[in-house]
Amino acid sequence: MPEDAKIKSGVVALVGSPNVGKSTLLNSLLGQKISIVSPKPQTTRNRILGIINGPDHQIVMLDTPGIHQAHNQLNIEMVKIAMDTLSEVDVVLFIVDATFPLPQKNPEATKWLAEIKKPAILVLNKIDLLSREKLLPILKIYQELYPFTAIIPLSALNNDGTDILLQELLAILPEGPRLYPEDIPTDATERFIVAEIIREKIFLLIGQEIPYATAVVIDRFHEDEERGLVTIDATIFVEKASQKGIIIGNKGSKLKQIGKAARHDIEVLLAQQVMLKLWVKIKKNWTKDTKFLRDELGF
Repeated sequence: MPEDAKIKSGVVALVGSPNVGKSTLLNSLLGQKISIVSPKPQTTRNRILGIINGPDHQIVMLDTPGIHQAHNQLNIEMVKIAMDTLSEVDVVLFIVDATFPLPQKNPEATKWLAEIKKPAILVLNKIDLLSREKLLPILKIYQELYPFTAIIPLSALNNDGTDILLQELLAILPEGPRLYPEDIPTDATERFIVAEIIREKIFLLIGQEIPYATAVVIDRFHEDEERGLVTIDATIFVEKASQKGIIIGNKGSKLKQIGKAARHDIEVLLAQQVMLKLWVKIKKNWTKDTKFLRDELGF
């Protein structure tokens, strides 16, 4: 098929409150992991782009940070990314957790619907945690809440119902050319994904609120084709000396644990052996530093 041939082609935004399963859904739809996942809310900070390719379609999926009441500069930028995305897409997937409080008890989670000017599909995620008897009244409440084009109950974790969601998207999306080459799953650079993998391991292995005060910057990314080795140097930024100590751990044990877990996933991503070196540095109040957020983290 010629590259400019008309197929089902468009851009879809994944929006919703933190921790409803947006990144898990994106990874399930792609059949591979490009967006990091953790049980903690607000794990996703930047907009992640995934590309679903088929012989007669290309769906560009935008995984956005969770929409929430933002207070510091970092969180304000995260919400801005999510809301700005709504103006540049063909379809919005508004994702909710079926186990969360219903909208009449949690109006904050639904007031953002007024901002949606495009066809919107409600994705009711995590239905594997509910019985059918509990699910039906929840569906009815959301049907009365907003004129969704469709409501799709599914389990992103179990990849159950995602095929129905894809069918619904293909019915709505316009015809057009491919927006990206059909052999790539994302436009994110390897450096970006590597930094995200390291940050994911911090979220998974460090407790309390400390992961929210960390940022990861890739200082060096060197590929040695002859040796089949990629050498990566990365800095983990924190805001306080006490946080640095916890990230490093007793005799460096926690940092080694983070590095080992990250290296495994990076080697799967790159299909090469990886030498990963991690450093931890203090940068006070980096979450409020607009220049650092822009220059180092791409906000």
